[in-house]
Amino acid sequence: MKKLLGFILLLSVFTLSACTTLDDPPGHDDQDPHDNDNHNDNGLTEDFVETLLATLTLEEKVGQMLQAEEKYVTPQDVTQYNIGSILSGGGSHPHHYTDDVDVWYEMVSRYQTAALASSSQIPLLYGTDAVHGHNNVYGATIFPHNINLGMANDADLITRIGEATAREMKVTGIHWNFAPAVSVVEDIRWGRTYEGFSENVAIHQNLVRAYVEGLQAHDVLATAKHFVADGGTEGGQDQGNAIMSEEAVRAVHLPPFIEAIEGGVSAIMISYSALNGERMHGSHYWITEVLKEELGFAGIVLSDWNAIYQLHGDFYQQVVTAVNAGIDMLMLPYAWQAAHGILVDAANRGDVTIERIDDAVRRILRVKYAHNLFDDPFHRLDAETYFATDAHKELAREAAAKSFVLLENQGVLPLTGSEAVYLTGPAHHNIGYLSGGWTIHWQGTDAVYFGTGQTIYDAMKERIKDEAGQIVYSVGAADVVIVVFTEVPYTEWFGDTNQPALFGGLAHPGNQAAYQEALEAKSAGKTVIGVIASGRPL
Repeated sequence: MKKLLGFILLLSVFTLSACTTLDDPPGHDDQDPHDNDNHNDNGLTEDFVETLLATLTLEEKVGQMLQAEEKYVTPQDVTQYNIGSILSGGGSHPHHYTDDVDVWYEMVSRYQTAALASSSQIPLLYGTDAVHGHNNVYGATIFPHNINLGMANDADLITRIGEATAREMKVTGIHWNFAPAVSVVEDIRWGRTYEGFSENVAIHQNLVRAYVEGLQAHDVLATAKHFVADGGTEGGQDQGNAIMSEEAVRAVHLPPFIEAIEGGVSAIMISYSALNGERMHGSHYWITEVLKEELGFAGIVLSDWNAIYQLHGDFYQQVVTAVNAGIDMLMLPYAWQAAHGILVDAANRGDVTIERIDDAVRRILRVKYAHNLFDDPFHRLDAETYFATDAHKELAREAAAKSFVLLENQGVLPLTGSEAVYLTGPAHHNIGYLSGGWTIHWQGTDAVYFGTGQTIYDAMKERIKDEAGQIVYSVGAADVVIVVFTEVPYTEWFGDTNQPALFGGLAHPGNQAAYQEALEAKSAGKTVIGVIASGRPL
């Protein structure tokens, strides 16, 4: 009787179907004419920035420091308030999740046109969380999550993924990626475990700079997040409190940000979490003294979504505290207009100095100039050449293959292709479960299909049709039973759990029945292969 085999651990891997023969490694498409074309003469950049800054009114400067969500700001607002940035949050689409790249580009262009019609005529930055490919956009190439890329630990691979993601973003006209998360994960109960590369600092040091350089090769801003120690909170609580010495922060959680800065990262996002009880969004020491002054970071420091509400005091005090701590741009999806009035008032009262406001706006203008926003604010890449290409899909397959973790193999894998194979388990025929959170919707999707990719069933059926084997639909007819267990998709605090296990917690409720089926198949003498698709070890 054959034994139940050990599991292949597959953490939010997304395997795509298309293959191509390439002379260059997958992901290196025909060259974008803007590749590596960002302004890199510091003298010219600073001259431009200082000249423009001197022309701006206080109201125009404050507008540059605000980032609003597309659903809560109109093009007319952008023109009136000189808004510096717009974002589409996780799961936010122009109209519907099936919107194509042209609809996305038209939306971004409407806001850009409005920005150029403002009194300052400064182009805006449009941002989104493209954390594993351009994952908000229907039909985009979906790459494995960072936890998989950490398992592959291949700097060249991750550079090519960054390049591919940036190109697909530029097909929609989007300039700013709120990625990568460089979280050193110390507790797998955390719901964002899969967003970090590893608990191993050395893996971050190998990958972070490579990812940043890949993304920014095409005038897309990368954002290292979340500063600092977001992966070190007590009990793995999202937005919780990290209790540790400064020496521990510097040894474990700061090095990935140093790598990002050395790679030229244009933005750093502050963490919701607290460090020894102090919310990071209010920490002048860590944001200004360490990040800006000690480490020399010259780009944009961005708050996280509504994170300043966790600071003490009323909204006026929260805005003042965050800006004085060193935050340059406030991600306030809904309350941006109130924040505009508050910052103007605070500057007039002297609660925020004009020097602090000028520092923030100087950084924002510097990044916009460096990424060619003033030269070509409507820059777009051709969809046919750059979006969901065969090369990008092959790159996703390469990344998935390199990041599989084989826990045990008792001489059965690889299969020969001559077997009768029965697939079961909640994730055996569902792309949504394989993709995890941050996929089309903020919390991911349980949809079998959503415009791209193959399920495991699809891929196995396609692969085996050229062999002597077959797909069968019962345990009794099978030689081999493949059981695919999964967690349900989740994002951020929805993924926090004290029970990171195959059953219970956030495990799919169908895992129990699938496990029982596996035991029965084993008892019947079948070869049983287990696969786990999850956002953390189970």
